[in-house]
Amino acid sequence: MQQIRNTEFSGERSLFASHDLQLHNVIIHAGESALKESRNIMALDCRFEGKYPFWHVDGFVIKNCLFTESSRAALWYSQNLEMIDTRVEAPKMFREMDGIKLENVQLTNAQETFWYCRNIELNNVQIDHADYLFMHSKNIKIENYIQNGNYSFQYCRNVEIRNAVINSKDAFWNTENVTVYDSEINGEYLGWHSVNLRLVNCRISGVQPLCYAHNLVMENCTMADDCNLAFEYSSVQATINSPVYSVKNPRTGSIIAESYGEIIFDENMKAPADCELKLWDERTCFSA
Repeated sequence: MQQIRNTEFSGERSLFASHDLQLHNVIIHAGESALKESRNIMALDCRFEGKYPFWHVDGFVIKNCLFTESSRAALWYSQNLEMIDTRVEAPKMFREMDGIKLENVQLTNAQETFWYCRNIELNNVQIDHADYLFMHSKNIKIENYIQNGNYSFQYCRNVEIRNAVINSKDAFWNTENVTVYDSEINGEYLGWHSVNLRLVNCRISGVQPLCYAHNLVMENCTMADDCNLAFEYSSVQATINSPVYSVKNPRTGSIIAESYGEIIFDENMKAPADCELKLWDERTCFSA
């Protein structure tokens, strides 16, 4: 493998169509498409300042590097990436990619990131300023994760998340086959129009959660006291180890909780309109 060390590049396509190349302590200054159309690239202790350095790249490792804010849209249309111990300060990263592994990575300005990607694995990743994250992506596994940003995971398919704190308005809209374990999800309008959303040992907060959901499952979860008007028009099987402060017109299924505050069953219920609200002591059952 060819090595380039302690060097700086600028301008357009400075390392275009490279292959079997290791960069060590290299700076990519302003310019575009430094490593476009490359393959088998390793970048160690590098700094990326120019736009679009890793477009149409097949097989690359990025370790202990920095992507500055000016390197926006750095990784698109590529495959087989491993990124380790790296800081990403630029938005609009990771688009139309297949095969992404991130470990010990910080994304500090992750607006519109991870769009239309496939086969993603994240471990020990923190993502901030991350509105519209993971749009239309699929086959995602995430563990030890912190996220701050709204409208996340919309239209995603086949997602597994463990040990996460997700602060996001409108998370998991129109998703299919998502399971979240041992996590905290904070933000209004959680999981609307989802199919097969499963929450296990999770804490939920935010107004009007989990409405219009199909085949929603909650196991051993808790709900904060701001979770009002929950489960409207949803089919749900839920075991909740806390009070449920407000429920409105669930469509079908069963909810077991410590207690209930406001319960709304009104003339706007939708068939089959047979959801049962039960208490853990099984002595009381509320239904439409």
